[in-house]
Amino acid sequence: MAAVEADWCEELFYGGERGGGKSDLQLGYQEDAALRYEGKSAGIMFRKTYTELEELQNRAMEIFPASGGDFKSNASKTFPYSSCWYWPNGATVKMRYIEQESDYGRYHGHQYTNISFDEVTEYPTPGGLLKMFSCLRSAHGVPCSVRTTGNPGGVGHGWVKERYINPMPPFTPFTDPETEFTRMFIPSKLSDNQILLKNDPQYRNRILAATAGNDVLRKAWLEGAWDIVAGAFFSSWNGKVHVVQPVQLPDRWTRFRSFDWGSARPFSVGWWAVSDGELPQFPRGAMIRYREWYGMETPNIGLKMAAEAVGAGIRRREQGDNIAYGVADPSIFQEDGGPSIASGMSPLVWRPADNKRKPGWQQLNSRLIGIDGRPMIYFFSTCVDSIRTLPLQQHDKHNIEDIDTNGEDHAVDDIRYACMSRPWIAPAATVKKEKDYYPVADDDDGDWKTA
Repeated sequence: MAAVEADWCEELFYGGERGGGKSDLQLGYQEDAALRYEGKSAGIMFRKTYTELEELQNRAMEIFPASGGDFKSNASKTFPYSSCWYWPNGATVKMRYIEQESDYGRYHGHQYTNISFDEVTEYPTPGGLLKMFSCLRSAHGVPCSVRTTGNPGGVGHGWVKERYINPMPPFTPFTDPETEFTRMFIPSKLSDNQILLKNDPQYRNRILAATAGNDVLRKAWLEGAWDIVAGAFFSSWNGKVHVVQPVQLPDRWTRFRSFDWGSARPFSVGWWAVSDGELPQFPRGAMIRYREWYGMETPNIGLKMAAEAVGAGIRRREQGDNIAYGVADPSIFQEDGGPSIASGMSPLVWRPADNKRKPGWQQLNSRLIGIDGRPMIYFFSTCVDSIRTLPLQQHDKHNIEDIDTNGEDHAVDDIRYACMSRPWIAPAATVKKEKDYYPVADDDDGDWKTA
């Protein structure tokens, strides 16, 4: 594959369909560099956990020895690195894992010419990946590059899509205006992996069986679709319905703000208006998010602003608004040996939000569903970060009724606070009675079928 030898491209992402041979691309990329640049090549391969790394290592055991690669588990005088592949020409490839951004500290000051990150959608932020760029260097003129791979879905779907999928079409180099790094996205296709298709012709059929009844997951795994989110928590979200173009809202409508604090992670402020039914496109009682401020440096990385600066920014943005109240993350009222964050934002007035998670998500989901196809919550199209992150939320692996808090959940938290400040229940007349239902061929989400 030409992508293996494309060392002119500093950062290449190969991802999409299941079974496309992503691990083989990573191994081929490292082996090619080891053979082409000999002892001047120093590679390293990452997975998120040691257990996942074992799977990559098992495949390396099938590939690297044919070109002279020899694996050493323990360091010695002759072979100074543990868990490392060595070639007779002096090239090396270390097998390592980075579970969280702080693990980068193990590699600070190292020098590598080739870095592989396998299954990057498992990482909630690109922090570990980006810090490893500081280790890319060569005193011998070897082209330095990074290769990443992954499938749609997962906690990192959002930042991967924004970094690799959105900037340019597939196979089109994109030069980052700040770093001047060239990035490129190459879709992975099951049809690319002829070895798998030949040795395991039933693989595609097993993916079809595994995704039966789940069209979103099937599109992710078999079509490599990045515009959907496999395992989305808010399956009732529909951007064509919930996102509206900005309009002038009546001044007399109740307005309030909601706030989720963040420093190392983004903070999120939302401004809301509550419909009294005057504008026909918004049902009475519907909440409209007409403005937001999302304190993000890069996806899921915060601005680290002081409370005083955040408070000043909020006051500046809402000048002229008649804000009835503000609800905020209860943590801002804590006094841990000093003034609270809330006091630092004075003279803004906040009240602690009801931050019960399950009822909060139920309230948000109920408003997304609404009445007779009309939602009870809307977002102006200018609220780009809530629109971007809300549909990306994933189920917590250990609690199906909660979201994965490792993801970029800051805007949805402030939305949850807003919904809990104005609890809403669909009128009884819009809810079918249980006797109108019977359990025929119960679908995969456990809903009743209509009689």
